[in-house]
Amino acid sequence: MTASTALAEPIVGPLVTLRAPLSADLDPLVAILTEPEVAEWWVGYTPQRVREEFIEAPETTRIIEVEGECAGALYVLRGEDPEYPTTVMHLFLSTRFRGRRIGEEVLALAIRAEFADGISRVTLDPNVHNEGAIRSYERLGFRRIGVLRDYQVRPGGHLEDALFLDLTRSDFPDGPPLPPRG
Repeated sequence: MTASTALAEPIVGPLVTLRAPLSADLDPLVAILTEPEVAEWWVGYTPQRVREEFIEAPETTRIIEVEGECAGALYVLRGEDPEYPTTVMHLFLSTRFRGRRIGEEVLALAIRAEFADGISRVTLDPNVHNEGAIRSYERLGFRRIGVLRDYQVRPGGHLEDALFLDLTRSDFPDGPPLPPRG
């Protein structure tokens, strides 16, 4: 997997700005990743791991900024084989910003940029028990492809399944619509 070039510049939507990470984002990201409802799905994030995976990886990370505040992060990896133009995305959002369809706006903006840059498919793989995220992804137009069995190591070392979802450019040639506001 390689970095996405489509997200190199900031992307501004109605509520969200996607931008490169800054050193100042470390503490807010650590705080978000230790919120119980976030840490349930994003397990084992220490300040060092956050620094390495998000702050020091501007080619794969976009900070989700809402009202001038770090609200979470989007992780974007593009497949290396031009015959299979696919991007994988993962995101987390502070519980303070949930219920406003911000995650959907983040994905819609990022997917539009990826499609404009030649990508034809975006995939997600949430834990099968993360029902809120799955509902949100399906509202955006993602389709269930199948279950990835024994996919994620969970606390205590047991394995859990993930749901494999995708959205293609043929579903939305210009990218998915932004969620309604109001």
